[in-house]
Amino acid sequence: MYNKTIKELAQGLRSGEYSSVELTRHFLARIKQYQHLNAYITVTEERAVRAAEAADARIADGDATLLTGIPIAQKDIFCTLGVKTSCGSKMLDNFIAPYNATVVEKLDQAGAVMLGKLNMDEFAMGSSNENSYYGAVKNPWNTDAVPGGSSGGSAVAVAAGLAVCATGTDTGGSIRQPAAFCGITGLKPTYGRVSRYGMIAYASSLDQGGPMARSAEDAAVLLQVMAGFDDKDSTSVEYPVPDYSAELNKPLAGLKIGLPTEFFGDGLSANIAADLDNARNEYRRLGAEIIELSMPTLKLAIPAYYVIASAECSSNLSRFDGVRYGYRCANPADLTDLYIRSRGEAFGKEVKRRILMGTYALSAGYYDAYYLKAQKIRRLISDDFKSALSKVDVIMSPVTPTNAFGIGEKTADPIQMYLEDLYTIAINLAGLPAMSIPAGFSADKNGSPAMPVGLQIIGNYFAEARLLNIAHQYQQITDWHTRIPDGFE
Repeated sequence: MYNKTIKELAQGLRSGEYSSVELTRHFLARIKQYQHLNAYITVTEERAVRAAEAADARIADGDATLLTGIPIAQKDIFCTLGVKTSCGSKMLDNFIAPYNATVVEKLDQAGAVMLGKLNMDEFAMGSSNENSYYGAVKNPWNTDAVPGGSSGGSAVAVAAGLAVCATGTDTGGSIRQPAAFCGITGLKPTYGRVSRYGMIAYASSLDQGGPMARSAEDAAVLLQVMAGFDDKDSTSVEYPVPDYSAELNKPLAGLKIGLPTEFFGDGLSANIAADLDNARNEYRRLGAEIIELSMPTLKLAIPAYYVIASAECSSNLSRFDGVRYGYRCANPADLTDLYIRSRGEAFGKEVKRRILMGTYALSAGYYDAYYLKAQKIRRLISDDFKSALSKVDVIMSPVTPTNAFGIGEKTADPIQMYLEDLYTIAINLAGLPAMSIPAGFSADKNGSPAMPVGLQIIGNYFAEARLLNIAHQYQQITDWHTRIPDGFE
């Protein structure tokens, strides 16, 4: 049952082939069986069974949605009423959320069954899921490799069949990069498309929640529930939500695909480049036209992003001070000691690094030189995308420059780790939607196992339905998204 689509599972629930309780217990058993992957921080077994019982009653009454009774999991960045919401940090290891995030509330109302909360890089800061207070998450395709971050637990849960689908968040690639490393489908919606209320903030102008699933078809079902205006979120955009599944089967004849030359140069693995070339050929056979583009500001994305994201992180994380909630040091001598020791003892190295970078960039005398200049570059990058998307329907690119790397391989070199987001960061700066879909398997080094490769599809604002259509059509003629890691069948 773990390898069926949402629609297939929903059909089985409605026909009485199995109940939601049986389906939920099946996934709970798999979570226990494969707990060495470290995908979950908290498993909410009793709550899940109760939700499954309610879902079965709802199905029997004929009052079910497509997600009713479907076991899903939440990234541990979304507040969940009465359940620990840790953000992968020691700082919030004792925090029980007093309310539901809007995303959680919507999925609960749809009847989805939450299995638990998924592991992640601390406060969503990282590209490998090695920064979690609860330990590194392991990639099911090769348990010596990282799954990507920060939504690594979400990607692993879907790839290994520990949940039908999952939520993730994406600040600079944190849905798309782990989706690529783990061979699943991940979508970062337009900024403001999915409510951020109850989603613990890292960088408020960049963070966006989105769906992670095996296929574009399943991602469309999940996004249908997640998307929409929320008056509790000041960054939420009041814009109509289309039927994301309605146009999945629309033909691609006449589609114009742009390829930025800046994304296919030095630094991209030759094997990944070959897989993406094969993917482009498949799109040509589907009727698409490939057009080369130049987007010169893309090379400025990484320095601009890390100034802006770090500045916003230093501001957002100032609330964690040991006073109101979260970790508090023992026996503080005074208020200053409380602040210093509580934050020093509870935050991890990467979080501290970004807080310090951000505080420096915002400090008197450096604001204009760093933060203001980064915001100007952000505008140039956005203008570059607008110009490109006026000539083509979508842009395609790699998701990552390499395959999933080894656990511990890059932890000593933060700059090399940051470069893993080379192809994803600019999209967040522009606020555009983008997704990663499986597009092959390759090995970066001789003798190393073949690992999943992701293809990135970037669209115009609120063009999620078009992205899902383009991804779905590719997945109808390929089987990369259906593959399951050895040992997890």
